[in-house]
Amino acid sequence: MTFNGPVKIEAGALGEVAPYLKEQGYRHVAIAADEITYKVAGERLEQEIGRTGIRVRTTRIEPDRQGDVIADEASIVQLILSLRQEAAEAVVAVGSGTLHDIARFSAYAVGIPFISVPTAPSVDGFNSVGAPLILRGEKKTIGAIGPSAIFADLDILTQAPDAMIAAGFGDMLGKYTSLFDWTFGSLAGGEPFSREVYERTERALLSCIAHSEEIGRRTPQGVETLMRALVESGFAMLQFGQSHPASGAEHHLSHYWEMELLRLGRKQVLHGAKVGIACAIVSDLYHKLAEEKPALFPEEHRAALTRAISRIPGGEEIRRLLKLAGGPTAPEELGISQELLERSSREAHRIRPNRHTLLKTYNESH
Repeated sequence: MTFNGPVKIEAGALGEVAPYLKEQGYRHVAIAADEITYKVAGERLEQEIGRTGIRVRTTRIEPDRQGDVIADEASIVQLILSLRQEAAEAVVAVGSGTLHDIARFSAYAVGIPFISVPTAPSVDGFNSVGAPLILRGEKKTIGAIGPSAIFADLDILTQAPDAMIAAGFGDMLGKYTSLFDWTFGSLAGGEPFSREVYERTERALLSCIAHSEEIGRRTPQGVETLMRALVESGFAMLQFGQSHPASGAEHHLSHYWEMELLRLGRKQVLHGAKVGIACAIVSDLYHKLAEEKPALFPEEHRAALTRAISRIPGGEEIRRLLKLAGGPTAPEELGISQELLERSSREAHRIRPNRHTLLKTYNESH
């Protein structure tokens, strides 16, 4: 899969959206936002688009009973109905990951393009073609479309809540274990693999590590580095055509926790905050398995896989980096009980049964 549209990650990028829409010849455009992101960027964008003569209508996605905007059936139907009623020719997603997932799937369902306007560097899914949705309480990633353009305004991103910036950093830290699981899956399970995409994702991860202190201080360079890394990770997934480079056991734990919180009617936790903590947990487990359970690794690949695990920082180092970025470091900080942690460690691999992670191999071995 390829991406040919403009990618603007710079101060003032929001001001380039309306001219782009005019240049593309759109006459009717929709904006998808929530109450917060409408105030942050949606209202200004609405005015700027209107001044070009394009008819614009904003749909503010309604929160659930817990006050969370989630990518579920209700949100999708709300936006699809609005797009159809307005005969929108394109939809602009103004927000972070959840709003992008709602917009990407709704645009796909209606048959129109969507444009990405991130308001926080919180996830790596802005330019993904997959939409992780909550359907009947279950987390499922549905194939949809990627954005036709990305406009990430650093003036807005640097003002994002600290928790969302820390979550973006946590999502990137998760690549330590996702890249290992991808390597493991290719050698032990015959999963497709691309060295080029692996290295592309790894470079994005290491750029964040090199600038971790600046990200922690929320400097313009730190936030820009994080945003570029998140987008680059998204492009790596787009290049490969699947989420293997960026999503392994740490994401399966995160998805499991998310579904459990929904089932219990609890408020949601930022995706990247869950991923970062899960990455530390998975790292500790994988280092332990490399020492104590060598039979889990195919004999012909055991040395290579053991070396690959040695390159994953230990859980304590990952938690140190999470703390440096100002994020949570332990499951209990997210409201994840010890019982839920243990149960998810046993069962989370079932969320993506087609993936051959080390966690799955371990759980199915006993």
